[in-house]
Amino acid sequence: MFSHVMVGANDLEESKKFYDAVLATLGYKPGVFDEKGRCFYFSKSGVFALTKPIDGEAASHGNGSTIGFAAESPEVADAWHAEGLANGGVACEDPPGVREGSGMKLYLAYLRDPSGNKICAMHRVD
Repeated sequence: MFSHVMVGANDLEESKKFYDAVLATLGYKPGVFDEKGRCFYFSKSGVFALTKPIDGEAASHGNGSTIGFAAESPEVADAWHAEGLANGGVACEDPPGVREGSGMKLYLAYLRDPSGNKICAMHRVD
């Protein structure tokens, strides 16, 4: 169901040190930074990531956090987005579409749920 979890961090180096240590106890490799300064931890079933909040505000409960849901196709992500808007969600970030970076090509659709939590439907493009 989930593709990734991203949490906000005010000091990425400090957070990476912490997560490198605690995740190593679970058998995961150290996180890697991308060109945007975000830190990623990869597994066979998903990704955990750290980022400074995009809005420039301090990281807090949920600010900078994204819960990602795996989508079977771009069409499914679009339908997910449309249903979310129709049921109290609010569009955020760029419109649904392909984004490329860190050697990946992804189709992403972002929403804020009725409580303001940022969520995303993601399809990995071959």
